Amino acid sequence: MAISGSLDTKEHNGQTALHIAATTNQHLIAHDLLAHGAQVNTRDFWGRSPLHVCVEKGHFLSLQSIWRTLRGSGRPIDIDVFNYDGLTPLHVAVLSHNAVVKEQRRLENPCTYMVAELVRRRRALVECVRTVLLMGASHGTKDLKSGRTCLHMASEEANVELLQLFLDRPSAPTLVNIKTFSGNTALHIVSSLQNCQTQVEAVKLLMRKGADPGFKNFENELPSQLVPEGPVGEKVRQILKGKRVCA
Repeated sequence: MAISGSLDTKEHNGQTALHIAATTNQHLIAHDLLAHGAQVNTRDFWGRSPLHVCVEKGHFLSLQSIWRTLRGSGRPIDIDVFNYDGLTPLHVAVLSHNAVVKEQRRLENPCTYMVAELVRRRRALVECVRTVLLMGASHGTKDLKSGRTCLHMASEEANVELLQLFLDRPSAPTLVNIKTFSGNTALHIVSSLQNCQTQVEAVKLLMRKGADPGFKNFENELPSQLVPEGPVGEKVRQILKGKRVCA
């Protein structure tokens, strides 16, 4: 098939064999396809590259196989390619991790298997985020629909695990106050959350890394004006004023 140039033949959803290998986490097959010349930047009918597919499902073995196979080969990887929802692979990885975090919070009296499965998925998605960053993805890239960066997306769930990961990167001080198309910073977003156990910790993290509570969005609102009422909200307001608060 490589000799005849048909390795990248697409099926009815516009997916190549490499897409399917990524979907099913067949990392050894992904390696063989790439070694024979399969294209990594091909997109399916949803605009997804094989990288989008890997990170959506948490298939970090296939993602790492793609990276190892192509690293140093001179064949470019479009690491910040947008799908038709305006999301890069890193955006998709963050949103997938957010979904697991949200599911963990909602579970009441979960069985042991479900708890273990969610922990496994969460760890796999963190590995995907780390791998995509190592491949050169920028966590400051905005999505095309609302102008959110990965910090904005992680803030939507007060996702402390990913916020810490992004804020520890050298570029964090220059990115922490980036605004969405509506003028919201990550601090605006996390300050507006309701009934979120990790909200206080997330606000503290952002403030320690240079998030400015004096920035206004395009509705002329400060982060403090978006904080909901209640005891947690009061703690958030105190932090935004620069006061020390125990979580």
